[in-house]
Amino acid sequence: MRAEVLKGHLDALVLAALEAEPAHGYGIIRRLRARSNDVFRLAEGTIYPTLHRLERDGLVKSRWTDASGRRRRVYRITRSGREALRVRRLEWRQFALAVEAVLA
Repeated sequence: MRAEVLKGHLDALVLAALEAEPAHGYGIIRRLRARSNDVFRLAEGTIYPTLHRLERDGLVKSRWTDASGRRRRVYRITRSGREALRVRRLEWRQFALAVEAVLA
């Protein structure tokens, strides 16, 4: 699924991908792909503007790490990010129920 289709939902998806444990950008992409049963196939460059925006908004924090001789920026969800994700989940449930009611 292309990133344009996910527009408006990508922030919540990234926050959810970081909920269990921190990850670098490519790790987040792999998690989203795995958890969506291979439906969300995001290009590597797609995720970074979202991560930068979430970091600027205080919803994620990042730090540089060295793994296998490579420097990587690892992101983790903040307390504010967890609250934002909780709210977005509620909003999503309401939206999904409304869409189902109309389409059913």
